[in-house]
Amino acid sequence: MFSRNGTNSSTETFSEPLDRLRVALREADAVVVGAGAGLSASAGFTYAGERFRRYFSDFADKYGFSDMYAGGFYPYSSPEEFWAYWSRYIFVNRYLDAPKPVYETLLALVGDKDYFAITTNVDHCFQKAGFDKKRLFYTQGDYGLFQCSEPCCQETFANEDTIRQMVERQKEMRVPTELLPFCPHCGRPLTMNLRSDDKFVEDEGWHRAAERYENFLRTRKNGRILFWELGVGYNTPGIIKYPFWRMTAQNRAATYACVNFGDAVCPPEIRDRSVCIDADISAVLERMR
Repeated sequence: MFSRNGTNSSTETFSEPLDRLRVALREADAVVVGAGAGLSASAGFTYAGERFRRYFSDFADKYGFSDMYAGGFYPYSSPEEFWAYWSRYIFVNRYLDAPKPVYETLLALVGDKDYFAITTNVDHCFQKAGFDKKRLFYTQGDYGLFQCSEPCCQETFANEDTIRQMVERQKEMRVPTELLPFCPHCGRPLTMNLRSDDKFVEDEGWHRAAERYENFLRTRKNGRILFWELGVGYNTPGIIKYPFWRMTAQNRAATYACVNFGDAVCPPEIRDRSVCIDADISAVLERMR
C-alpha cells in the first residue's frame, strides 16, 4: 500500500506539530509506542565517538574499529577475545543506565494512558525506566539473554552474572576460558539472543509478549489510537513503521505520529491524520512534558 518514495515530511514550524501531538495524546483512548534505535540514541546510548573510545579504545587501536557495530562483526581469533568484546558491549548497553532520562520522560507522558510499546531495541531501557513488563514487546531479542548457537532448543538463559564476571576478570582483551558459556542441553557455545538470522530463538516469553501485543491491537482497533513512532528507521520497517501506517489508514479515528531526527515522514494517504516532527526525541519529550 505504501512506499518510501510516496512519503511527505513536515514543513511546519516545530511548535505547530508539537501542539497537535499534545492534543492527539490527550484525546487518545489508547497509545501504541513504536521505538527504534533513535530513541535509545537520544537517551545517550550512542555507539561511536567518545562513548565508544571510553569502553573500547584497546580494540579500536588494535583493529581500527570506529564504532561498536563494526567491532561486533569482527572475526576474532578466539572465543576468549570474542567474549571480551561482547561482554563489554552487552554490559555498557544493557546493564548500565542510559545517560539521559528519555525513557523516564516518555513513561511520564504515557504511563496513565492505556498503552503498549513495541520495540526493535534490545537494551532493556523500557523496563529499567519502569514500564510495565506486560505492556512491552521486544521483537528482536535482549542483550540480557543467551541462547544456544545451534539452536537445539527454543530457550534463553539470563546472562548478567556471567557478563559481569567476564568484564571484571578479562585481561589483555581476553576472558578466562572457564567463563565461556555453553548450552546446558547440547554443549554447543551459547550466543546472544539477537535476531540476525534464522537461528534467532523466540522463547516462551517472546511468544507471550507477541500475543499480548496482538490482543491489544485487536481489542482497540476501532478506537481513538495514537500510533506514536519514535526513532524508527528503515532497517526493519516491516515491524513498526509500515504496520503503523497501515493501521492508521484502516482506522479513521487513529492518529499517526513520527518523531525522528532527520527522517520524520508519512505517506500521503494518512497525511491529514499524521504528525511528523523532525527533531531530537529528547527535546520533543521534554517540551511535551
